[in-house]
Amino acid sequence: MYLQDISLVNYKNYDNVELQFSPKINCFIGKNGVGKTNLLDAIYYLSFCKSFFNPADTQNIKHERDYFVIQGTYLKKDIKENIYCAQKRNQKKQFKRNKKEYEKLSDHIGFIPLVMISPSDINLIIEGSEDRRKFIDGVISQYDKNYLEDLLKYNRALQQRNILLKNFSKQNYFDIESIQLWNEQLIAYGNNIHKCRVKFIDDLLPIFQKYYNYISSDSEKVELQYLSQLHDNDFNDLLNNNIERDRILQYTTTGIHKDDLIMKLGGYPIKTVGSQGQQKTFLVALKFAQFDFIKEVNGYKPILLLDDIFDKFDSTRVKQIIDLVADKNFKQIFITDTSDTRLNEILSGLDIEFNIFKINNDNIQLHAKN
Repeated sequence: MYLQDISLVNYKNYDNVELQFSPKINCFIGKNGVGKTNLLDAIYYLSFCKSFFNPADTQNIKHERDYFVIQGTYLKKDIKENIYCAQKRNQKKQFKRNKKEYEKLSDHIGFIPLVMISPSDINLIIEGSEDRRKFIDGVISQYDKNYLEDLLKYNRALQQRNILLKNFSKQNYFDIESIQLWNEQLIAYGNNIHKCRVKFIDDLLPIFQKYYNYISSDSEKVELQYLSQLHDNDFNDLLNNNIERDRILQYTTTGIHKDDLIMKLGGYPIKTVGSQGQQKTFLVALKFAQFDFIKEVNGYKPILLLDDIFDKFDSTRVKQIIDLVADKNFKQIFITDTSDTRLNEILSGLDIEFNIFKINNDNIQLHAKN
């Protein structure tokens, strides 16, 4: 499976762009701020029905325009698939596959598997637990439709339970039976989600260790420690035992929405002991493990997006990463970088097809092709 071509109209800094791609490696080269990452984001959009960087759809419309359109043609199992997305201001987003609009955007998730590696991945280490839960949920949702449905239903039930708690506080009134109705839904969906997350982390860890060792040329042990209140507690008991606390705070204090993922290097949290280079290697290895995991589970090699990941890596480590993605284990790769010299030197030494596009704002030229 690969993306043959893409067209953008009024997307971010682009007026009207049409590009055709290599089924292997495609590089976008240019200075910072010219729109390299916006091209990757458009590709990401066609897989996930949303931007990687900006969840407010209308904010991705070019300034002073009324709409944007992203359209891509994929070859999947030797069949052409056309994916279309359009967003007009103050209107519902349209998302279509082969001219047929999706009833639910969630039905599209996983159809075009994709992994994005970006400088913003550092948030997985330095920010709060929500970022790490989103990482877990984003991976599992690409291959497990039931998980995605359970997650959506859990979040809706959680929202309704929290609304109820706030209303009870305002009205100085409490109805335990109403709370129990939402408890039942949280328990049913939450237990399923917890079970899937445990298995995912257990299966991912050895793949992750393999990639970390290769990229870093190091045997230091990496760990992913999944924390959840449901490990050693019955969910129903947790909800019942914390009901007074929930009443006072006016929100649900226990459940899988409080789960976290502790990332360790050599037995210690990488947030506190890891250098910039170690943290970046950790994250790149984690995303490569994500790629392998999705590939094994659903049988397709995801599209891989590498956004400006070579900064702060020495030439040896860059070469190791390029050697990895050039391997037959990977399929189509998109890379952004500020240095055409660096990529030209590395790619020219490989027996692999690649395109290099030079970008200057909305001016894009095919600079080199192998």
